Amino acid sequence: MGLSGLCLVHCLASTIFFASLASVGGALLNPAFHEIGLVIAIGFALVTLVSGVLSHGYMMPFAVGCFGLGMMAGALSRPHDGSEILATMIGVAVVALGHDLNRRARS
Repeated sequence: MGLSGLCLVHCLASTIFFASLASVGGALLNPAFHEIGLVIAIGFALVTLVSGVLSHGYMMPFAVGCFGLGMMAGALSRPHDGSEILATMIGVAVVALGHDLNRRARS
C-alpha cells in the first residue's frame, strides 16, 4: 500500500511540477520512465499478492490488485491530456485496495 501511495504522490507531484516547470518536463514525461515504473509496480504487487494467496487462500485480494495493475497498464495508452493521470490514479487506488484486502485477510 505504501508503494501505491508513492505512485499516487508521483502522479500528482509530477503534474504540478510539469505545470510550473515545463522546460524540465521532458525527462519524467518520457514513456520509458512510466513503463519501467509499471514493471517495478507489477513485480512488487505480484510478489505480495501471490504470497497473500499462498498465506490465506483468498483470491479476491489478488484479483482486485491485478485489476488495478491492468488499469495502470491501460493508462499508458491514454493520450497525455490529463486522462492518463486520472486512469493511473484510479488504478493505483484499486491496487491499494487489493493490498488492504490482502492485509485484512492475513489477520
